[in-house]
Amino acid sequence: MNWNSRRISSILSHGLIEDQALHDATTLATIDPQQRASATVITQEDCVLAGLGCIQRVYELYGELEGKARAYPEISIAKEIFDGMHLRSGQIIATIRHNARVLLSCERLILNVLQRMSGIATETSKYVAAVKGTGAVILDTRKTTPNFRFLEKYAVRIGGGYNHRMDLSDGILVKNNHIDICGGVRPALERAMANRKGDQRVEVEVRDMEELEAALKYGAGSVLLDNLNIEQTREAIARARKEARDIRIESSGGINLENVRDYAEAGSQFISVGHLTHSVQTVDIAMRMQPV
Repeated sequence: MNWNSRRISSILSHGLIEDQALHDATTLATIDPQQRASATVITQEDCVLAGLGCIQRVYELYGELEGKARAYPEISIAKEIFDGMHLRSGQIIATIRHNARVLLSCERLILNVLQRMSGIATETSKYVAAVKGTGAVILDTRKTTPNFRFLEKYAVRIGGGYNHRMDLSDGILVKNNHIDICGGVRPALERAMANRKGDQRVEVEVRDMEELEAALKYGAGSVLLDNLNIEQTREAIARARKEARDIRIESSGGINLENVRDYAEAGSQFISVGHLTHSVQTVDIAMRMQPV
């Protein structure tokens, strides 16, 4: 992850602006402008860490927004601490020495990023562990927080999952509404095949065996089995493999930690889980400060 990229810098800068970090009324009213402090970032539960690079970058961007020549913070991170590391409750992530006002004004944004990204990485790692040995791949979806997608999808990768599509330009996925507007799988697929770029793979979301048959007949390179139960999934995969053994098969909808292995063992090569980004529980990470 390039934390200095324009995309990431924009996300974090807008986070500081959203929180009015340069106009922190409480900190400006109570803290001497020359006061220095030490902050300890610590996880208060077991987790997979993600987002570590945001710490340094947030302070740099605060300085740029402030327009003052401040010394960079002194950040100490043990060599065994890195994105993807499995941390235990109570483990220190980083210690920081910096201007106390800056530490206080940036605290919430840094914790928000670390907590959410680590929550996604932690949950993803559980799904990956649940299908271990089956050959199935855990995918994310586009059900992400607006303007935070790039960081959330990075966290999925840190947890051992893979990104399905980064955005709407990233491949052709003919979904239910495309099918309904076009008047069926056949016309939707025919148009997609005619207008794709080169040999671009076309994936089609199917809701039943009738739509699956149409997808197989009219050239889908991948099928997404939408909200099919385990038995329906097993039947659909057997039919698809009989017709086209090299077709990619993905399952989505109603999948959780209790049943994800069942879908993998039913033959799903790819399993997409919207929960990873749209409703995951954040990790409890704290920042404790004291004057120096």
